[in-house]
Amino acid sequence: MSWPELRTECLILEDEAILALNKPAGISVTGERHDTDIVEMAAAQGETLYPVHRIDKVTSGLVLLAKQLPAHGELTRQFNKRTVEKAYLAVTASTGLPDRGVIDLPLSVGRKNRVRIAAPRESIRRDGDTWLVSEQDVLAGKNYPSVTEFTTLARTDTRTVLALRPITGRRHQIRVHLAWIGHPIVGDPLFDKSGAFARTHLHSWRLSLDASWRPGGRLELEAEPGEDFWRVGNELLEAALPTRADDQVVRGASRSGLSGAGERSGGAEGGKNETSSAANPARSEA
Repeated sequence: MSWPELRTECLILEDEAILALNKPAGISVTGERHDTDIVEMAAAQGETLYPVHRIDKVTSGLVLLAKQLPAHGELTRQFNKRTVEKAYLAVTASTGLPDRGVIDLPLSVGRKNRVRIAAPRESIRRDGDTWLVSEQDVLAGKNYPSVTEFTTLARTDTRTVLALRPITGRRHQIRVHLAWIGHPIVGDPLFDKSGAFARTHLHSWRLSLDASWRPGGRLELEAEPGEDFWRVGNELLEAALPTRADDQVVRGASRSGLSGAGERSGGAEGGKNETSSAANPARSEA
């Protein structure tokens, strides 16, 4: 897909200061060493964009980019301060999750720069609807406190659809948190090497943050998932969601019970001069 095609087909909102896109899975936002990315594609067509935040290449959905540096600074500061309201959608290859839950598990970097829980897998315990580890079980060395809240939106015999709020913004946080409690995301190549699924079923869904130049001073953004997100094999999961009459269940998942922040900023290198993303999990949750 060319940049003009992607820009047109994936556009959510554009004004003089920002560009919001519904990114397909399989395209990086920026920093792609072996393939193209959105920022490079735009630059090749003479358009300069500054990523406000980033999501993983395998993740689809809402991406916010600035067209002007003042807007970029205003927006990235909110990500750094964790004042952005946001939500993700995910489909897990599992059942048995509660209606609401909290995953409170610290992250660290293991061998080959892989993000992992900073404790032995067998030390993870469930207390009510919260997953956690005891302080004495946390491994020695650098670790990053990490919290993800979730609400269950739909269930089938084999899958669960979740809305998720990453309170902290760590690299691969949602993906690692779900996998280590036994509920991996469908098609996630970090944990499923089978190649049986066309994509990773994780989607950046909603963002709400201050924008001083906008009417009312706010940006309220939503990226609807495509059919490729809802279709898992021969199963169309969208049919399992609440009906339109029950849409407050879905919307409440991000507007109230899942309203918060915690994603890595899209500054020059994450907004806080952190080390490379391969070596530091303190940069994005998805």
